[in-house]
Amino acid sequence: MSGVLVCSDLDRTLIYSASSMALTGPDETMPRLLCVEFYQGAPLSYVTETAARTLETLAAGATLVPTTTRTPEQYARVHLLEKPPAYAICANGGHLLVDGADDADWSSAVRARTAESGVALAEVQERLAATGGDFVLKRRSASGLFAYTVVDRAALPGGWVDDLTGWCAERGWRTSLQGRKVYCLPESLTKAAAAAEVARRTGATTTLAAGDSLLDIELLEAAGAAIRPAHGELHDTGWSSPGTAVTAAAGIAAGEEIADWLLARATDA
Repeated sequence: MSGVLVCSDLDRTLIYSASSMALTGPDETMPRLLCVEFYQGAPLSYVTETAARTLETLAAGATLVPTTTRTPEQYARVHLLEKPPAYAICANGGHLLVDGADDADWSSAVRARTAESGVALAEVQERLAATGGDFVLKRRSASGLFAYTVVDRAALPGGWVDDLTGWCAERGWRTSLQGRKVYCLPESLTKAAAAAEVARRTGATTTLAAGDSLLDIELLEAAGAAIRPAHGELHDTGWSSPGTAVTAAAGIAAGEEIADWLLARATDA
């Protein structure tokens, strides 16, 4: 597996909250779970114990890079491996962590690139504030790079996300609906660009990827081989590509299947 780079999204790809596990069947058939994230003193995210073992094996032979839209602070809550990975991609590529420390040169270069989009984050935030309603539970910005809102999905007005998507697209931004969060990001802010930088630094000859959202498309398409779960934003929109496999399972079982798939492909590379 030497020379293999594995870049995988975290939430609803490798790790799962209680609400996203999609567990069914009698209790005696439930998989054993390992908590990998605590928030405000309570368990929040899990993997199956089988997936955890698989990921440890994968990380021992390949460069496994958590690749997430989470900010570095949100990512720091996740303990996916016994030994933290050497690289992590946060804020959808806005931050590159090396041995847990933010690479300042990379962050500066990304900010310079996103500043060329012509539309400031403040304008996007103003749009979100002006068009929101009772269905918006929280408004946040991430690392000064992009904005997101936490919404009540059941109360989300029909067409609101589509209208926001159109408005953002006209200004060089894009949107993504993931669970209860609606993200607005500059089009130039991508996980794929950061993954390419890690590949350059590590000398990787093969890149594998996994993800479940529209924000993962560039990453999946740039990889030599990729996989997505049979749930999430990509699944809901019917997105596919010749180089991207789809799991048979959904929910946390898909996370286990993704870990198995990545290890098998890395071993064969």
